[in-house]
Amino acid sequence: MKASIKLALLCLAVAASGNVFAKSSISDDKFRQLEENLPTPNTYRTASGAPGHQYWQQKVDYNIDIAIDDKTQRLTGSESIKYTNNSPDTLRYIWIQLDQNRLKRNSNTNLTRTAPNSKTTYRGMRNVVESDAFDGGYNITKVTASNGKPMAHTINNTMMRVDLSTPLKHGDTVEINIDWDYQLHEQKVLGGRSGYEYFEKDDNYLYEIAQWFPRAAAYYDAMGWQNKQFLGNGEFALEFGDYDVEITVPADHIVAATGVLQNSKKVLTKTQRKRLDKAETANKPVMIVTPEEALENEKSRSNKTKTWHFKAKNVRDFAFASSRKFIWDAQGYKAGGTDTMAMSFYPNEGNPLWGRYSTEAVIHTMEQYSKYTFDYPYPVSISVHGPIGGMEYPMITFNGYRPTLNEETGEKTYSRRTKYGLIGVIIHEVGHNYFPMIVNSDERQWTWMDEGLNTFLQFLAEQAWEENYPSRRGHAANITSYMKSDNQVPIMTNSESILQFGNNAYGKPATALNILRETIMGRELFDFAFKEYAQRWKFKRPTPADFFRTMEDASAIDLDWYWRGWFYTTDHVDLALGDIHLYRPNSQNPDVEEAWERALENEKPTFISDLRNKGHDLRVNGRPELLDFYNEHDKFTATNAKRNSYNTSQKKLKEWEKELLVDDRNFYIVDFKNKGGLVMPILLDITYADGEIEHVRIPAEIWRKNSEKVSKLFIRDKEITAIALDPNWETADVNVNNNYWPARPIKSRFELYKRKQQDMMRDYNVELKTEKNAKKEDK
Repeated sequence: MKASIKLALLCLAVAASGNVFAKSSISDDKFRQLEENLPTPNTYRTASGAPGHQYWQQKVDYNIDIAIDDKTQRLTGSESIKYTNNSPDTLRYIWIQLDQNRLKRNSNTNLTRTAPNSKTTYRGMRNVVESDAFDGGYNITKVTASNGKPMAHTINNTMMRVDLSTPLKHGDTVEINIDWDYQLHEQKVLGGRSGYEYFEKDDNYLYEIAQWFPRAAAYYDAMGWQNKQFLGNGEFALEFGDYDVEITVPADHIVAATGVLQNSKKVLTKTQRKRLDKAETANKPVMIVTPEEALENEKSRSNKTKTWHFKAKNVRDFAFASSRKFIWDAQGYKAGGTDTMAMSFYPNEGNPLWGRYSTEAVIHTMEQYSKYTFDYPYPVSISVHGPIGGMEYPMITFNGYRPTLNEETGEKTYSRRTKYGLIGVIIHEVGHNYFPMIVNSDERQWTWMDEGLNTFLQFLAEQAWEENYPSRRGHAANITSYMKSDNQVPIMTNSESILQFGNNAYGKPATALNILRETIMGRELFDFAFKEYAQRWKFKRPTPADFFRTMEDASAIDLDWYWRGWFYTTDHVDLALGDIHLYRPNSQNPDVEEAWERALENEKPTFISDLRNKGHDLRVNGRPELLDFYNEHDKFTATNAKRNSYNTSQKKLKEWEKELLVDDRNFYIVDFKNKGGLVMPILLDITYADGEIEHVRIPAEIWRKNSEKVSKLFIRDKEITAIALDPNWETADVNVNNNYWPARPIKSRFELYKRKQQDMMRDYNVELKTEKNAKKEDK
């Protein structure tokens, strides 16, 4: 008897744990450690994910003078680069980025551009035609050393190698002087991250200028020279340094730029300077240049120029904007270690949206991002409205979205999408000051390390703006259509090879981090680990391994299965409820067990033949002598022999063994299937007969022995009436229709419509033509 009890319990255990003997290979092991894919830790980058005690990075300082010709839209510049070699290596040459060369007619970007679809927009076709005609790129007129002597150099598409006459050893510095010029382009025609917008009605230009000067490429321990060609998607890998920049523009222009203005008395009026002083302690934006003043500026045409002088310390890039159309507002913001001036520059075309939301969104971003990372360290944070839809640089961002103007009435209106699009893009681009402008990842190699992390923080900031903010990315359910699509590559794909760029580099990693925070790690552990990563790598250059390792190091959670599934594969989440079994221990008592078997038999439907045969004349009806003991008792009747055997076996059992036999609780075994490939926690809402709902969260490690199917035992006093898998849509499950027991109907609508007259005529003409052709063939 003891053996039979143990066998019954063993059957329960095996059923509850799934097929523990299922075959699996190393390649199918979802929990295989990631160390085989990550670089070996060293003295520069440790196994904990922190910078090592010998970590180093280069320093590059710039002194630049440039001018913009507002009549020809041409930029002319001269720079002195001071390059300090902090690496342990000796360098024989310096690579310089020439990003504007992407716009050369014979650039790799244009040569590798594939044909447009046969059905395309006017703007899209204009871009194709104008790109073929425009011959942009740098005109390098001088490359010299500090002594004025020419330096040998070789231009290879978007990279220029400057050869050093004397090898640059550790700790040494070299000076490189470069003169150049290039033709600016109309951004709305040729696209890109820089350019100008022309306003025909008032004959004015608004310039948003970036990637405008030859910049030193990054050189670091994990990569060497990051000199991959710039094709358009993979953005920038740059070194920190100090900038001293003078920008000469028409005298009636207003300039916004990275850094702090050094000569405000020369370029600003006394009134403007007083307004700036007032803005430092204001609790709402103060107008430095009012809308009315900006409209007056639009009408002016100064033949003179002004030079605006800016300095910026410890930044990795420099950008600026210039126009006579700018309205300018500002508000000081101090919190913790942050002491900055939030500012917005925008033409009248941007109001009423920009005056209401831009600077508020700038301050909100710093306030929220600092909670999860570090205090904003720079003296200014600027949002500029012009042709660029959204782009980021240290201390300055270019942002799109403006109201729609009714040409007839002169009234401006904006949609819900435009309003939240503006707030969202400002949060996103200002947020880039944290990633990658300060946490300086290699954008040319890994887009997701700045775009994905930043989109995640953007989601948190948007949710702190107002209740039910309509965030595009972040909620798990918003990424499911992409996750189940065929045309995709893993997140860990080089920036220039990504398919579905926005979903891959922005949406999926942002969603993965939000799931990690809400579902896998919990907010407390995640927030601590994420902030530790930001603090460790502030003003340094992390790699993916540094991020993965830090998140585990600071939380004591093995996340290798998560990084592998979400970042290294294109698997998706599709967990499904399988069979549900109700067990109770076999009491061995024949009176109890036979009654249970009889009740189970009675639950079965009556066979159709038996139903139709009721009332038929039966042989035994007229011959009662044919009936015997078995007709009086069904097959479930407990016999005395069975009772005696049961009583004998009971005497051999211990009390705890007897208690197991009479445990009348419900033993539910629930099967789960993994149809999508990604293992995830099993999240359940279990509903009982009395209406109570129990929330159950089972870690993803339940899949570690069998990643395709598992079973789980639930011992409950009450009857379960319903089970919902991932009830709050936390895991990005692409098919929630298989997540319910009992199954729920799939709700939808029939969309009814009337056929348009032109469609009916077209079909009629097609039929008529077909009929005529058939008659011709008959003849």
